[in-house]
Amino acid sequence: MTKINTSLHSSRRKSRKAHFQAPSSVRRVIMSAPLSKELREKHNVRSIPIRKDDEITIVRGTNKGRTGKVISVYRLKYVIHVERVVREKSNGQPVPLGIHPSKVQIVKLKGDKDRDNLLERISKGRAEKAERSKA
Repeated sequence: MTKINTSLHSSRRKSRKAHFQAPSSVRRVIMSAPLSKELREKHNVRSIPIRKDDEITIVRGTNKGRTGKVISVYRLKYVIHVERVVREKSNGQPVPLGIHPSKVQIVKLKGDKDRDNLLERISKGRAEKAERSKA
């Protein structure tokens, strides 16, 4: 079997190194979250990089089913913090729980000019690919 993408390594060691030493721009793409069924139908996009102020639902773990707004995207640790999803420290102080973006579902997007362009670009490419496969 030949390699499909020559710029990526199939070696576990090198893949892990690339993941944990990735720059912030690459981490943004790795930290993508799937869209809800309604948003997927509307935008014709499956997942999108998560950002602050997106509204999400947690779909895995002990906090499954909880919804809230993203209060921070912690790229260094590959986690997001959601409002009201906290844990009490021994002294009673609340600490936000880190959740991986792949374990959440975006329910409402925080739209801006760049994000709208991104969604439009992706759906346009999907539409062109569908037309080519029909022909």
